[in-house]
Amino acid sequence: MPRATLTSQDPAHLDVDALVVAVARTDQGPRLLDPDALPQDVRTEVTAHAVALGITGDQDEVRRLPTAGRLAAKVLVLTGVGALDAVTPEALRRAAGAATRELAGVGSVAVALPAADVESLAAVAEGALLGAYSYTRYRPADAAAKAAPVATLQVVTPLVRDRAAKAALARAEVLAEAVHGVRDLVNTAPNDLFPAAFADLAKAAAKDAGSRSVKVTVLDEKALAAGGYGGLLGVGLGSVRGPRLVKVAYTPSKPAAKVALVGKGITFDSGGISIKPAAGMEAMKSDMAGAAAVLHTVLAAARLELPVAVTGWLCLAENMPSGTAQRPSDVLTIRGGKTVEVLNTDAEGRLVLADGLVAATEEKPDVVLDIATLTGAQMIALGNRVSAVMGTDAVRGEVTAAAEGSGELFWPMPLPADLRAGLKSKVADLANIGDRFGGMLTAGIFLQEFTGGTPWAHLDIAGPAFNEKSAHGYTPVGGTGVGVRTMLAFLEQRARAGR
Repeated sequence: MPRATLTSQDPAHLDVDALVVAVARTDQGPRLLDPDALPQDVRTEVTAHAVALGITGDQDEVRRLPTAGRLAAKVLVLTGVGALDAVTPEALRRAAGAATRELAGVGSVAVALPAADVESLAAVAEGALLGAYSYTRYRPADAAAKAAPVATLQVVTPLVRDRAAKAALARAEVLAEAVHGVRDLVNTAPNDLFPAAFADLAKAAAKDAGSRSVKVTVLDEKALAAGGYGGLLGVGLGSVRGPRLVKVAYTPSKPAAKVALVGKGITFDSGGISIKPAAGMEAMKSDMAGAAAVLHTVLAAARLELPVAVTGWLCLAENMPSGTAQRPSDVLTIRGGKTVEVLNTDAEGRLVLADGLVAATEEKPDVVLDIATLTGAQMIALGNRVSAVMGTDAVRGEVTAAAEGSGELFWPMPLPADLRAGLKSKVADLANIGDRFGGMLTAGIFLQEFTGGTPWAHLDIAGPAFNEKSAHGYTPVGGTGVGVRTMLAFLEQRARAGR
């Protein structure tokens, strides 16, 4: 991730490899969003030739122009923010991110988007840092160097001495580091990231966070068996690499609130005996995105020293078919004693989450959130960029508000009581699947059974967690890191409410 600083220097005099300015779309053609960022002669030329160059100002449009020595920067970069009358903080975030993403391999970048207030500054800094990401673990050194994110980043703002502005930049760096950490985990090949390996990485990441307030506890197969974690054990039966439950606890000295986060961590999901179609199965390495988001949200809270106690529960297993795998019609006993008839082994995420939810609520948090790449029905209902949230009405509202403020897209969904009947089992307390229609909601109703009445929300990120199409804004191909920004904003809301 690039080293980021604030500067109030005239953008025209910044000696950088690339200077980024914003262009908006209007009915009269593209318009520079902050004309003062460029000298008059450069503004005139850009405006005069914009249409001929095909510049529109649309979102995700990034164009490089030579400066011919008229700027200290080697290249002028125009990034689109969309319609001039709809320039929101998220539009700035996205435009800054699109520019830095397109500038992979460039050493130094200055971003001169409007940042005269703290909210705009935060959005520009977050977007630029989120866009400055690449995953090159499996690439040769020369290819990795060409794809490396920008090395240094300067954000142009008049607020360089403002304490709130400095705090906003520091938060943006912590946030981007957390999102990048999630992306790295999601993009890792499943032969390198299995439950035990994930647990080891969680311990290492917590140590790197440098906070004595973070403690990591790992339960292996023996400990899971002793603790009655039948969901994790059942899902993990088919793999030679056993399941783990990882508890990552951040405990500040005087917490204003106590929050639990539970993440689905299926390090590879073949579907088990109810095997998935081969087409697209390679994307199932991303089925641990919820656990990754939980891990890095807890660590971000620790780095920011939020006055909220946050405990993350990473429910890790590999769902594989084999002679030892669980079968449709098996009955599992979840921690706490409820029994579940497994009608479909590809509905495994809710089984490991059930164990995690029970463990989390046993510690009596004020609220619990779970996050998971849980259902294909989420994608059918909301597509690949909008996540779902359901649960206790008040908590669902808090999550939606946190998402809106952070720039992530979460849509509130109901939990209709009539769908509970579809989860009835003839031999157990409930079945792990219900009726075909409303599958996303039925999954939420299943999870609700294990919350013990604790205020709760379920975040289904099945589509948005992994981008299989083209990059856009600050979002790369592959792991996206979705959910971190929303959960961190949720924790900050709780911190403010508890003061």
